[in-house]
Amino acid sequence: MNTPKIIAEIGCNHKGDMQIAKEMIQTAALFCKVDVVKFQKRNNKELLSKDEYYSPHPNPANSYGETYGTHREFLEFDFDQHKQLKKWCEEYGVIYSSSVWDITSAKEIASLNPKLIKIPSACNLNKGLLEYLCDNYSGEIHLSIGMTTHAEEEQIVSFFESKKRNKDIVIYSCTSGYPVPFEDICLLEIARLKDTFDKRVKNIGFSGHHLGIAIDSAAVALGAKWIERHFTLDRTWKGTDHAASLEPDGLRKLTRDCRAVAKSLTYKNQEILTIESVQRNKLKKNQVKW
Repeated sequence: MNTPKIIAEIGCNHKGDMQIAKEMIQTAALFCKVDVVKFQKRNNKELLSKDEYYSPHPNPANSYGETYGTHREFLEFDFDQHKQLKKWCEEYGVIYSSSVWDITSAKEIASLNPKLIKIPSACNLNKGLLEYLCDNYSGEIHLSIGMTTHAEEEQIVSFFESKKRNKDIVIYSCTSGYPVPFEDICLLEIARLKDTFDKRVKNIGFSGHHLGIAIDSAAVALGAKWIERHFTLDRTWKGTDHAASLEPDGLRKLTRDCRAVAKSLTYKNQEILTIESVQRNKLKKNQVKW
């Protein structure tokens, strides 16, 4: 099996601080040894209604502003900051990426020409957004399918096929919750997606919002080629995503374990492996032959 790619989803866990973001890139790249570091880009006034923008945050303890809009703006990096984030990723030898939540953000991030751009589950039915990326961005388009019916999945993949971009997409099995209890992860959805779409898309991935790291290795065993997990430096920090995120040592171990599992997913290339021959000669030499 090909080695799975590991994405550290920083999202907004940087708390709106570029120096924290830089430390997270460095830690994810050098200590955790992930393949991709991913942020988020939103145009909040395009994405939110006026009522949503000026309403209080639903959980004031996690808010960085008096309203939900000011909270989101506090956590948002602008285009020039994303250019700097990409530069730091390149310096530390890790791939830069970002989720995009609206067409304005898609235009900005696509202009940076990252290797991949992510469509979150919340936006996977935004036809205008998908169409813009198909027509104006040549890299991989990764797309989560949390909160999505089977009919909608087919609609999405068929749309990419109509644009002749289906072999550039990676679709992620995902349950949209923070955190997700184990019984709601539904890992066998990976097998269903492979059966349904494996020959129609580039790859199948898994985006997890659960606790711990055991599930991700099982996802690799089921055929997920991409593993995405939220990443933080401190799970006790203020914010809604930190509790469902991995701290550095957890992400490091996840990366190690997923790669080990992938390496082990082979058949024996001969009936008695070379590593077994010495033991066979030592331990079976007195066996009665049938």
